Amino acid sequence: MIDVGSGATQFAGSLDALVAAAQRADVDLNPSRGITIVALSACANQAIDCTRPLILLIDAETGNGHLPGRRGTGWDLLIRLYGADHQVIQLPSGTRRTLGTCAADGTGDDHALYLAGQPPLEVPSSPWTMPWLSARLRAPDGCPWDREQTHASLAKHVIEESWELHDAIMSLESVSEGDRPRAIADLAEELGDVLLQVILHAQIAEERGDFDLADVYEGLVRKIVRRHPHVFGGATAATSRDVQRNWELIKSEERAAAGQSERVKGALDGVSRGLPALSASRELQDRASAVGYDWPTLDGLRAKISEELAELDEALAAAGHPDQITSRPATSDAALAHAHEELGDVLAVIVNLGRRSGIDPEAALRGANDKFRRRFSEVERRAETRGISIKDADFATLDALWNEVKAAEREVKG
Repeated sequence: MIDVGSGATQFAGSLDALVAAAQRADVDLNPSRGITIVALSACANQAIDCTRPLILLIDAETGNGHLPGRRGTGWDLLIRLYGADHQVIQLPSGTRRTLGTCAADGTGDDHALYLAGQPPLEVPSSPWTMPWLSARLRAPDGCPWDREQTHASLAKHVIEESWELHDAIMSLESVSEGDRPRAIADLAEELGDVLLQVILHAQIAEERGDFDLADVYEGLVRKIVRRHPHVFGGATAATSRDVQRNWELIKSEERAAAGQSERVKGALDGVSRGLPALSASRELQDRASAVGYDWPTLDGLRAKISEELAELDEALAAAGHPDQITSRPATSDAALAHAHEELGDVLAVIVNLGRRSGIDPEAALRGANDKFRRRFSEVERRAETRGISIKDADFATLDALWNEVKAAEREVKG
């Protein structure tokens, strides 16, 4: 099968001769097993499979677009895919050189290059390599751990990897310019770890005959197009809130059409109970807001915070102000349970305030945790330098050190 890419038609008269020259240079080349032919200027908009033989037609490299999400064109892209030291064959002469040398010096009188198909592990940047690697690991002679995995056993890793990706994203937002390259590399690595989870689950499903990666791609594309009628259809959406309302409406129509349940699915159905509590609270409130249940202004929300705090104070008072540090017990289990409920209400309304203000409550609390770690570590360091025992120091001493650390941080920030 000869796959002639865009930009190659101008060479149509000499394609047979180039294929013949490539066969003379590579006795293992069998075009019936697949070969790609593409012009240098068009390679950026081709999904080049590096495991297949490639004939690259050398034209005036002006470029005519690229695949979304992929940077680089022409020689730069090919070097990223194959490596500058990759051995290539100039056609029709049969001269053997490196890809980097051809990129730097040109190809002389030759007007094409032949790149033999590579083993998947030799072209790690190819999108086809990772699915191949996943299948290899689960083969009978592969990795015992990978062979044992199931959808269920891998579920926890999806959450773990997602949070590590979240941390990388937040780090990128806060690092100095000097640390930015490392943070960018970390983000790329964590994205790869999340992508691995998708590929592993698709591989397991393919082995069972349930679906494969192509089905995942197709389902995702169709869903995104369907849920963006303001882009791909005749609907309109002037604001992100309009988009959210349309999104929830379309999702409810999809569920009804699929007949997923005899009862009508609610706006909150589908919010995973496995989400961290703050993230789940935000998602629940986002969905309720999308169908119109939300405070018209922030004034009502602020008043609600004061109301919930007062109710929490009352509940704690009724429970006898229990304190585990001083061993003061609650007056009863029922009173403590009521205070528990009221604390949850306070947290929920705080989440709502963050949501309305454009602040991710989960990220905000994680940031507060990081700040606490940093400041308390500095308290410990200062205590040690002054000969103060953390375990023996009273609260007033430690709080004074804490305030010193806060003041020092503020001074640095200016």
